[in-house]
Amino acid sequence: MPSPEHFRQLDEVGCVALPGFCDPQTRQRITDRIEELFEREGKNAGSEFKPEDGCRRLANLADKDALFRDLMVREDLLGYIHHVLGPRIKLSSLNARSINANCLRIQPLHADMAALPDDDGFWVCNTIWMLDDFTADNGAIRYIPGTHTSGQLPADALDDPEAVHPNQQLLTGEAGTVLVTNAHLWHGGLPNLTNRPRRALHIFYARYDKPQQQDQKRLLRPETQAALTDRQREILAIDSPLNDRVNLASAVRSGFLE
Repeated sequence: MPSPEHFRQLDEVGCVALPGFCDPQTRQRITDRIEELFEREGKNAGSEFKPEDGCRRLANLADKDALFRDLMVREDLLGYIHHVLGPRIKLSSLNARSINANCLRIQPLHADMAALPDDDGFWVCNTIWMLDDFTADNGAIRYIPGTHTSGQLPADALDDPEAVHPNQQLLTGEAGTVLVTNAHLWHGGLPNLTNRPRRALHIFYARYDKPQQQDQKRLLRPETQAALTDRQREILAIDSPLNDRVNLASAVRSGFLE
C-alpha cells in the first residue's frame, strides 16, 4: 500500500515509481492481450482516440477485456490516485501505447490534456504500466521535477518543448514497474533507438468534476456496462449525471458537437 515516502515523492517531485507492482503473470496476460488486440484491430487500432506517428496505440480498453477493468479498480493503485486528486475520482481513459522499434520521434514536453490545476487543485493523474523494461535508449519518459506546481504549460513557457531541458530526468525501470504521475507534470517520451518495441499500459484518471479524456459511457457497449461491478461503475462514472454534463460541455467546446 502507499507509503508516506511515496506520497512525499508525488507531492514534491510529481511522480513515483513502484517496482514490481505488476506481477510477472499479470504483466504477461496484459502483454498477450494487447498484442492480440493490435493484430485484430489492425490499421484501426486506437481509432477511438488518436493515431500517433511512430507508435501503435489501443484505446477504450475498459470495453475490451475484464482484465483491464479489474486493474483500474485495484485499491492499492487507487490510494495513490486519491492522494493526488482527492476523494472523488473517475477513469478518464484506459489505453496502450507501443513505441515502434527505431522510432526517432521525440515527444514534446507536455502536461496530459494540457491541464493546469484550478482553484480546487490537481485534476489529472496517470499510471503507466511498464510491459517492457524502460531504458535510456528505448523510449524512456523524461520529466521535469516539480513542474506540476508551476501553473504553466511547457508549450507556453519554453521556446522549444522538444529540446533537452536542463533539469530533465529519466523515468526508467524494469518490466512490471508502475509509474504514478501527477499528470500536470511536464513530461515526454524519448526516441526508441533499439530494434524492439517498448510497450506500456496507461490507466488515466481525472477528478470527478472534469471531463473524461474518452467518454466511457458512450464508448462501452451495453453488454459491457451490464457486466460491470458496482465499483467499476463508480470509477467509470457510468451513472453520474454530472459526468454526462461535463463530458457534453467539453465535447461542445472542442467542436465535436454542434
